[in-house]
Amino acid sequence: MSQYSVDEYGFYGEFGGAFIPEMLYPNVEELRENYREILASEEFQQEFRALLRDYVGRPTPLYYADRLSDAYNCRIYLKREDLCHTGAHKVNNTIGQILLAKKLGKKRIIAETGAGQHGVATATVCALMGLPCVVYMGEVDIARQAPNVARMKLLGAEVRPARSGSRTLKDATNEAIRDWINNPVDTHYIIGSVVGPHPYPDMVTRLQAVISEEIQAQLQEKEGRPDPDVLIACVGGGSNAAGTYYHYLDREHVQIIAAEAAGKGVDTGESAATSALGRVGIIHASKTLLMQTDDGQITEPYSISAGLDYPGVGPLHAHLFATGRARFIPVTDEEAMEAGRELARLEGIIPAIETSHALAVLAKGAVPEGSLTVINVSGRGDKDLQTYIDYFKLA
Repeated sequence: MSQYSVDEYGFYGEFGGAFIPEMLYPNVEELRENYREILASEEFQQEFRALLRDYVGRPTPLYYADRLSDAYNCRIYLKREDLCHTGAHKVNNTIGQILLAKKLGKKRIIAETGAGQHGVATATVCALMGLPCVVYMGEVDIARQAPNVARMKLLGAEVRPARSGSRTLKDATNEAIRDWINNPVDTHYIIGSVVGPHPYPDMVTRLQAVISEEIQAQLQEKEGRPDPDVLIACVGGGSNAAGTYYHYLDREHVQIIAAEAAGKGVDTGESAATSALGRVGIIHASKTLLMQTDDGQITEPYSISAGLDYPGVGPLHAHLFATGRARFIPVTDEEAMEAGRELARLEGIIPAIETSHALAVLAKGAVPEGSLTVINVSGRGDKDLQTYIDYFKLA
């Protein structure tokens, strides 16, 4: 087994596990006992692959960014997850989890969302499968991600605001967990990232691993080799990154870079750079790196990007950081916004602000000249248009 794979107890090294209240034990245990067998079954794989192909639009292109490559004197490919149905990588996971939920006999779906992309993807597959859907979303995120809230409602989902704490992703997750405790028999909770109790981090990673599977095949076709020199993805909870890295984790010659949201600066008190500011702790039933006070209270994160505004990081990523397998680079709001505008002007692609954090790594000199680099464009920027308008005074 790879040193980067989850063990039988749900740990990546010292990180992971399932630190759950007794009332959640039956829900989580049912998943743990069944997920690998269901995911590996021929019936599941046929349904999953058919929907990824015919509904999501996979494989997504691996696009050679000619002008961006010239600007940074290296060969840059963009993995176009922004071209997935719903506009982000999130749908890879929601398709898989809803098929799993149906095989477990679940009749109702709940989810949490920050940027709204996971909420839209969950509402989409619930509409597809005819299941009722409740999405929890922080009040702050509802205000700054209005287009995605409208999409969820149009798709038939109920959007419930989280009004506690910072009223962002962390608090939405808390509300979803409370709902699941109260509805343990008929409800499946589709977690949108590689966070939460085992088996979620491993399950979501496996479903998103279609990204790195495709990158390998596409690079082989375009470059005559399956491996890039450098892989870059943004990390909040980290599902797009986990999917981008998965098939390369044991290929130590491939440099892995994770771009984190530094907000207004790592040392400003308004940041979400977990690798720089976090210590080992437990959040949402998983042991990981977590931004917290000296007495263990969770520190409120900040990022201009709703999808990276999370005080922790998935346990796989905590392990990649602790072992040195991945290099974590903090990116400020300003650096990310400039990188997003640069991609728009050089390549005609407006990225999600989450993705802009990954793109900003280029300007920080982290990529060697001449290297073959793949950057995951995890989502499109439609949902962030108002933020771009306000930031660059476009209106």
